[in-house]
Amino acid sequence: YETGATLFSGLHPDGLFGRWRQTHALDVDFVFPEVPITLRTPDLDLPIYRDRARFIASLAALPGAPVDAIHRFFAEQGRVAEALWPILDDANRLMPFGPGALMWHLRRLPLYLPLLRHIGRPALRLLERHDLAQFAPLRTWVDANSQITVQVDAAQAEAPFALSTMDYIFRGTGHVHGGIGALATALVGAIEKAGGQVHMPARVRRIEQTPDGYIVHARNRRIRTRQVVANLLPEALSGLLDEPGARLRRLQASVDAGWSACMLYLQLQPSADLPSGPFHLELINDADSPFVDGNHIFVSVSASDEKRGPDGVRTATVSTHVRPEALREAPAAQVEAVQARMMRTLARLAPEVDQTIVHRLTASPRTWQRFTRRPRGLVGGVPRTVGLHNYRQITPTALKRGLWLVGDSVFPGQSTLATALGGAATARALLRSV
Repeated sequence: YETGATLFSGLHPDGLFGRWRQTHALDVDFVFPEVPITLRTPDLDLPIYRDRARFIASLAALPGAPVDAIHRFFAEQGRVAEALWPILDDANRLMPFGPGALMWHLRRLPLYLPLLRHIGRPALRLLERHDLAQFAPLRTWVDANSQITVQVDAAQAEAPFALSTMDYIFRGTGHVHGGIGALATALVGAIEKAGGQVHMPARVRRIEQTPDGYIVHARNRRIRTRQVVANLLPEALSGLLDEPGARLRRLQASVDAGWSACMLYLQLQPSADLPSGPFHLELINDADSPFVDGNHIFVSVSASDEKRGPDGVRTATVSTHVRPEALREAPAAQVEAVQARMMRTLARLAPEVDQTIVHRLTASPRTWQRFTRRPRGLVGGVPRTVGLHNYRQITPTALKRGLWLVGDSVFPGQSTLATALGGAATARALLRSV
């Protein structure tokens, strides 16, 4: 099974993973479905086409659609995306800049200046400006997209982040054949081929600071090093240090505002009613209720040729957002209720998937904590809520001498692509510091 959703950005030839595949001769295949996601509610069945113009045309063709307003909205949203998305194609375009990247950004200043009107404002404001907040199909898609990308709905989301991520389906997003683990395995091989060493399993139990660096106390070994890069939540890293420091506590406070997830892991028997390729469904049982707790689920189904199980069995990973604090009282019963709601949403809106289920496993925040060592099962990074706080720390900096944090807790934040870009930018900053 995939741990979480199986749709990833940056896979196109000019994207980060596309270029890594070419540079390091990675033996992985990327698949780009024509319809990466289908959004469904009881009143809507909306294919999210990979082709942006086709998707906009499909929205404009819906009954009662305000056609001119839709095109004006996407024209303005597209300018935000065009300003910001190319930055994510190359980690060198993130701070700290080299001379080439600095000149690249200076040439693009005319694209950046219009962003000022959106900073510190919710993404919903753009819908309202074009009188589209009450056009249910578009509002539902905008809220759903914001929930899975920036972790809050459009009314709460910082506009530049939410408006730019509305383009993620149209910009090199696809499926890794065999799962994201196939890409991870290939990257480990590239590290070893380049002379690096990868130790697994090697759980770290303590990071001890010394006058000239650190001693990493891991399973069955101690490693002396001048630099440590930790892909952990701030709380987890704090637990490894003798003196965590105030900055880690501040970072953790931001993460605490985030989410965990309840999961379903399904085995599906072969069926002619399902597409043969990988596909993804975003299902919302009630568009007027919060997109959490099984009311909103994201379904990722493997391709029929990925050999996930015997006799052509396919797998599906189903997720929903949950608040960790909401599960403190009677957590087992509450998790069970959320997972039952997930199954009802799936049965109602994707019966073609529900009717093929032959086996089901479940997972909860407790599962995430146990298997990924993420305290309280927190996933998804820091929600990009409205405010200037989103821009205060966009340059990689050491927490203390030689100690760096990467992952979804630091800029640029959520998604596999964003964490990889942040890691690459941190590596560049680290090398400059030594």
